[in-house]
Amino acid sequence: MPLFDGLILAFCIAATSLHLITIALAIHRCRRTTGPLPAPGGAPAVSLVRPVCGCDTFEELTLRSSFELDYPDYELIFCCATASDPVVGLVRRLIAQHPQVKAKILIGNQPISANPKLNNMVKGWAAARNEWIIFADSNVLMPADYIQRLLAGWDYDTGIMCSPPIGCHASGLWAEVECAFLNTYQARWQYAADTVGFGFAQGKTMLWRRSDLVQAGGIHALGAEIAEDAASTKIVRGLGLRARLVDAPFGQPLGWRSAKQVWDRQARWSRLRRMTFPAFFLPEVLTGSIVPILAAAYSADILELPMATVVAGMALLWFGSEAVLARAAGWQLSPWSPLAWLVRDALLPVLWVQAWLLDGFSWRGSEIRAEDKKVEAT
Repeated sequence: MPLFDGLILAFCIAATSLHLITIALAIHRCRRTTGPLPAPGGAPAVSLVRPVCGCDTFEELTLRSSFELDYPDYELIFCCATASDPVVGLVRRLIAQHPQVKAKILIGNQPISANPKLNNMVKGWAAARNEWIIFADSNVLMPADYIQRLLAGWDYDTGIMCSPPIGCHASGLWAEVECAFLNTYQARWQYAADTVGFGFAQGKTMLWRRSDLVQAGGIHALGAEIAEDAASTKIVRGLGLRARLVDAPFGQPLGWRSAKQVWDRQARWSRLRRMTFPAFFLPEVLTGSIVPILAAAYSADILELPMATVVAGMALLWFGSEAVLARAAGWQLSPWSPLAWLVRDALLPVLWVQAWLLDGFSWRGSEIRAEDKKVEAT
């Protein structure tokens, strides 16, 4: 067999094997839970900080979930940059409807970085009274045992506990494509890396022990990178600790999505990964199904097999295993899913290329550039 042919065949086998291994690891970590976790004995007091900005379709659902946690001792701190934001009225109404929950909303902005979400969270960090602090995005849908599940994953060498977003309540093809990116692709790879001891922080949910972040310089240290989760990963590794992911991650309701919304979000995330961890971003172009299936098609003649049979078999193996993961984890799975997975994998090389060509991105009206670094508070 010629060397080139052998390399193509070896790549096809290696890529498919790695795909199946990551599927198995994700199933192990993300399978459906049997029931809610009870609060641990002597449950520590927890501060839950939620930055808010604008009102999305499911804003009330996700924010209300933070008032319905089955946990004995937590405070809820909402942070909004401006008093005129329409979400302020919603938050105040929810606070009034749940007087049993210690909750408040703080207004204002402290520009410590180029990251507008981090600038919004600073006042929440300063107001938090407890050693255990959770930063959670406003679009995270929290189950009743949200805090218990985060604490249950904490180990002696943990520096931060996180959860990737899992797309749910999807409506339409492009929302299905977003689920294809979030769930059986990005979450799968994150859980595979975490399971083998090389986890990355994820900004949707971050549980910190205050003393650890104080040791690294406090919340200002999260402005060292353009994304607070990238900074968090580097901070905990610098402390000799690990970033870990919670078992059975938390949902993010999507509703209807346009092609532009999906593209803008995935393009922003791919540029952030390239800016903050370029060595790990480099092989991403090979992680979808397209290149391995093309390699299988090329190898069909080498193996003296019908090309159509080989291509169909590879597609069934790749996407069928994704369906098994989605079913085992209780994630979005519909007749649209195979098409969504194919569209996602066709977009992966395009996203990879644009990530290297473009530096800046827009987030909720704020323009952010790769060269932007931490700025002094004013």
